[in-house]
Amino acid sequence: MRLALYQPDIPQNTGTILRTAACLGVAVDLIEPAGFNASDKALRRAGMDYLDRLDLTRHDSFDRFLADRPPGRLVLATTAAAMRHTDLVFVAGDTLLLGRESAGVPDDIHALADARVKVPLVPGARSLNVAVAAAMILGEALRQTGGFPEG
Repeated sequence: MRLALYQPDIPQNTGTILRTAACLGVAVDLIEPAGFNASDKALRRAGMDYLDRLDLTRHDSFDRFLADRPPGRLVLATTAAAMRHTDLVFVAGDTLLLGRESAGVPDDIHALADARVKVPLVPGARSLNVAVAAAMILGEALRQTGGFPEG
């Protein structure tokens, strides 16, 4: 199981996602350009000392990410999905792709996804914070695949 962050633009959210991944033993792909400098103080504060434990791969473009990533399905988290995250049968080789907080991912990347999932919300709610959605979907994926750490 992997997480991929597509051109994240809020360092605090990215730091929180990276910390979550480090604590759960999940590798992360960071697809540039990000909307902040990776040494950003807010990113380091949100990630704390957990970032040193993280299996992080940086890619200078989405094309480079596609060329370098391990085989497996690309699962896009999007509010535009028809399928709930709990209805997808996750497999260990999946990569969960999260879009920019401000704009998601472009339509051509939507088209490349093998599956699209959403966290269901009450009527009138637009979206969750990306770090919260990532934790919820990742938690379900790890529950299904038995990928939670032993600790």
